[in-house]
Amino acid sequence: MSINYNLKNFGGKITNKLLYIFLVVWAVVQIFPLYWLVTFSLKNNEEIFGGNLIGLPGKFLWDNYEKAIVNANVGVYFMNSIIVTGITIILTVLVSLMASYALVRMKWKLRGATLLLFMAGLMIPIHAALLPVFLILRKIKLLDTYWALILPYIAFAIPMAILILTSFMRSIPREIEEAACIDGCSIYRIFFSIIVPILRPAISTISIFTFLQAWNELMFATVFINKQAYKPLTVGIQSMAGKYSTEWGPIGAALVIATIPTVIIYLLMSSQVHKSLTTGAIKG
Repeated sequence: MSINYNLKNFGGKITNKLLYIFLVVWAVVQIFPLYWLVTFSLKNNEEIFGGNLIGLPGKFLWDNYEKAIVNANVGVYFMNSIIVTGITIILTVLVSLMASYALVRMKWKLRGATLLLFMAGLMIPIHAALLPVFLILRKIKLLDTYWALILPYIAFAIPMAILILTSFMRSIPREIEEAACIDGCSIYRIFFSIIVPILRPAISTISIFTFLQAWNELMFATVFINKQAYKPLTVGIQSMAGKYSTEWGPIGAALVIATIPTVIIYLLMSSQVHKSLTTGAIKG
């Protein structure tokens, strides 16, 4: 008995060590691109193309960030992306919450067909919609405005948001709403005071997905925006590449600036996302 126990204990220790080694290697693989990007942003062209692509820079060129923000107007592009992404997230969450509540909790004709219509949006490739959306925006004179990006982003984000919210909303017991209704709560009070707080993990998940979609999108932004004052960060960074020569250090600095909000958003909402995945796993 003692021999078997010692063997199991020894095997468990080996398994734990192998697991720790795997997690450490995985963490290094995930963190290395960030390390490379930061060091890349602090070098000049001579050092980048001279062989020192991975190591620390011989001289930390913090001026690259100044060149990116001031000379390349990355500050303007950054604010444009903040405006477009922020409005997109707010409107997507609000519209998706109301639509999901109507589809799951209310009984009305064509409810199933309406849900299928929303789900059909998941099957439409963004490339296939480029030309029709461009023609519509040109006809209603929204090109070269923030709304030229906000409206398409919302349209493509809503189907996934409704898919997530409806699955979560079906797991909420109806007795909660019935009790609130007996206590005299209106439908708006039930929705904003009871349903929305319960759906907070799902809302966080939707917010992260919508943020990544809007923040990193390039194709619509390149086609729909030509004015310098309305270009988002992705188009602005792309325009930093020169026709005959390119300073790669400031481009790396701009990429670091573009990455910071993504890291912050994930750190602020990661616990809610993990909670939503755990809840879905338990209820599934």
